[in-house]
Order: sequence, then C-alpha cells, then structure tokens
Amino acid sequence: MIIGRSIGETTLVDLTFISKDMPRVGEYVTLNYDGKIVLGMIESMVRGSVSLNNEIYDPDTIDKIRQIEGNDYYIKGNIRILGDVNDNLKLPRTPAPPGTEIEQASTEILKKVFDQDNSLDLGHLISQEEVQVGVDLNKMVSRHLAILAMTGAGKSNTVAVLVDELLKQNGCMFIFDMHSEYINAEFSNGEVNPIKPIINPKYMEFSEIKQLANIGSNAVNQERYFRKAFKQAKKELEHGEAKTPDFLEQLLIILNSWEMDDERPTKERNNIIDVINKIEDLQSIYGKLLDTNTGNILTQLKPHMCNVLDLGQVDENTAEVIVSHVLRNALKSRKKFIHENDDDALDIPVFFILEEAHILAPQNRNTKCKYWITRIAREGRKFGLGLCMVSQSPKSVDNETLSQANNMIILRLVEPKDQQHVQSSSESLSDDLVKQLPGLNVGEALVLGMMTKIPTLVKINSFKGKTHGGDLDVRGLWNQDKQSKDEELTRMEEEFNDLGGIY
Repeated sequence: MIIGRSIGETTLVDLTFISKDMPRVGEYVTLNYDGKIVLGMIESMVRGSVSLNNEIYDPDTIDKIRQIEGNDYYIKGNIRILGDVNDNLKLPRTPAPPGTEIEQASTEILKKVFDQDNSLDLGHLISQEEVQVGVDLNKMVSRHLAILAMTGAGKSNTVAVLVDELLKQNGCMFIFDMHSEYINAEFSNGEVNPIKPIINPKYMEFSEIKQLANIGSNAVNQERYFRKAFKQAKKELEHGEAKTPDFLEQLLIILNSWEMDDERPTKERNNIIDVINKIEDLQSIYGKLLDTNTGNILTQLKPHMCNVLDLGQVDENTAEVIVSHVLRNALKSRKKFIHENDDDALDIPVFFILEEAHILAPQNRNTKCKYWITRIAREGRKFGLGLCMVSQSPKSVDNETLSQANNMIILRLVEPKDQQHVQSSSESLSDDLVKQLPGLNVGEALVLGMMTKIPTLVKINSFKGKTHGGDLDVRGLWNQDKQSKDEELTRMEEEFNDLGGIY
C-alpha cells in the first residue's frame, strides 16, 4: 500500500515524505528505486494544513476556511533509512529520488528482516502484530545488555521473559536479586536454583571485608593492623592452626593477643582496640554472612538453570561486597578455565543479571562493585561472561559502564535527564527515537544494538510464569486485614456471650 512520496532533498540515511494517509511512528516502509528494495522506519510526523497556516490570527477565519475546505490536511514526516533488504541491510550508495513512492513494508519483508539465527523470542512489532521479533542470543550475551525503564513500565516482565527464553536455550543465568523477586519464581522452561548470600572469608579480598568493617581509607593505622590480622587468620585456618573455625572469632583472638601485649606502646594498643571494636560491630551485623565451612559461591552455581542470589534481606553495603566478590571470582575462574584448562574452574559461560544497577554501579561514586562490573563489561566477552544491567533510574548508572552495553531494551522513559543519559551512552539512539520513549505504553520497548539488525519498537511478550515483582495490591491488603480483624472480633464476642456475657 502506497502511503506517500518523498519530497525535497534526500540523503543516504534519511528523507522527508508527504502523505494524505495517517501512518504510525515506528512503522516500517519500503522504497523501490535503482533496482533496490530499501527499508526505512517512520521516526517523526506532523499534521498540517496549507490553508490553516501560522499567519491566521482570527478564529472566525479558521471556521470559515474549514466550512469551505473541510478537514483537508497533509501528513509530513521523516523516514530513517535502514538499508537494502536484499543486501543484508547495507545502506544504499545512492539516495532516493524525490517523488519516490513510499509503501508500507509487507509482512513477508519484515519476517525476512527479523528472522535470524540463534534467535530469542522477545515479542512482536508494535506496528504489525503478526511479525515476531527475535534477538541474536550470542550477541546479546557477549555484547552485554541494559534494560532501562521508569517504574511500572514493564521492566520485571521483560527480565522474566528473557530468562525464560534463555532457559529454553539451555542458558545459565545468575541473577543478583535485590528485592527477592525471583527467588521463588516459576519458569516454564527451567528451574530456579536459590543461593544464600554467604561468603567463605578465605575467598575474600581484604578490601571486601574492610568495607564490611567500615574502616575508611584515612584510617591508616587501623587498616595496617586489620590487614596483618586478616592474613594471619586466613593462614591459620588454611593450615589447621586456628583455635576456632569461626573466621571473625579467630581475628578477635589474634587482635586481643596483640592488645594484651604490655610491651606494645599505648598508642598501638589503642589502635588495635579500635580494630577490635570494628570487628565486633562487623560480627554483630554481618556475622551470618561469613562462614568458613561454606564453599565458594560459584560452586553452588548450577548449569542450565536460573541461579538466583537472594540479596533482598541485606543492606546496600553488603550487596555491593557480595556482587563484587562473585564477579571477581567469576572472571578469575573463567580465565583459569580457558588459559589453564583447570577442571575446578567455572567451565560454562554465565549471563549475570544485575537488578538495581544504579545502586551497584553508581554514577558519582567509585566502588569496588562498580570496578568489577566495568571489568566484566570490558573483558567478559572473551571469557564467556555476559552482563545485563537493569535500572529504573538510568541517569544514576555509571555512564562508562552503561556505554559498554552494546544492546539496549528501553521501555517508557519520561524523565529528560534519564533520556539524555541513555542517549549519551548509546551511539544507536537518535533524537527521533528518544522522542518515542515517553509515548510507549506498558510493555512496549525500543530494542536496539548488535542483537537486532535494526532499531525496533516491540511489544514485549507477557511472562506466563510467576515472580514476586510488581506493585502491591494495597487496597486488597487493607480490606483483607480489616476483614480478618472483624472476623476475629466477632469470634471473641461470640466466645464472650457463650461464657455468659457481662456479669
């Protein structure tokens, strides 16, 4: 179906068109010229009238013109050229002649465009529901992904759909579950492997446990004694020389022995006491987090399953430590497997999903967690480690880290600073595409990057399983509580009356 014609000057990448019909923004079109079938996407449109121009200032005049000419208007819009359909979507070397007919892209052409190997079913085109959209699994995982949206736009559903599709492909996922949304999830294509946030201290770096102990970078003397005790405790536990299997208790035994040494100067003993106090605070707050008897967290990872690390009950500081610990060990283990063929190392690729990426990789704060996320983003492709960063506050995610995500699924974004931040992190996100983000409905997304051949407006599939995300039914909970209390009151009154009532 012909929907318009090109006008004015055209380029290799875009053109302007005029139409009498009303196509939709995001709709795909084709242009036939020079023996090519060129695919394009409508990025913007305006509706105008030749007669009702900006030089009219009298409402009565407008009414008289409309009575004579009726609802006569034109559609003027911009089309982004995507490439030659028959030449792997390479940009044509010649622009379209002015006056070229613009046709709605046929279902057959679009199915050809979106049909690709290693495809993971994401949803269907917003403009043409009969065309399913798949993304390249290998390029999604190896080139990293960001899922960005305002609250309530369909972010959790998108993550669940992707995980279920990856399970269908025998994938291995590791979700850092910040709100316990996925720990009891039910997927149709695989199972969940819940993992508790417990770390064996012998696999920890000193910087990780120092962060938990809240020893600042300026506390030089405290850090010196803590580091020395940390190394000694690890050595004693490894060689069976410790007086207790509890790592923190062993730290305290060592530090107390130093503090009781009367030959030490008072100033040194006071510094040691400060460290002891920090360890005791750490013990009371994070004691259950550290367990010498547990294995490396990565040994609990199960292939072809959705591995979920439940961080819903820990604070942000603890979450940062655990995430950095897992990512550091994963990169180290994958390097050992590939370079040294170590049988005990991590022997399968893993796709890490980081919920609340703005907390784990903040824009204006350097953290150990952000450091390892960035390391994985830069080096992970070579070692089979992929990242998916999920956030409802894109402007708060570190720009450098976000820019390493060569693929994006962007659902509704209204906040201009969020839009600007995302655009600055993506070469594929044009001004016209950014303008589409506030108008997206729940579950609709702009998909772009190396995992898809062209930028695409997609209606994400609805997840058929079960998670614990989404908004609470507050009204329902209030009514349920009221009903429960009323029933309890009625029961108590009946018991009271049965006993004879008021004496």
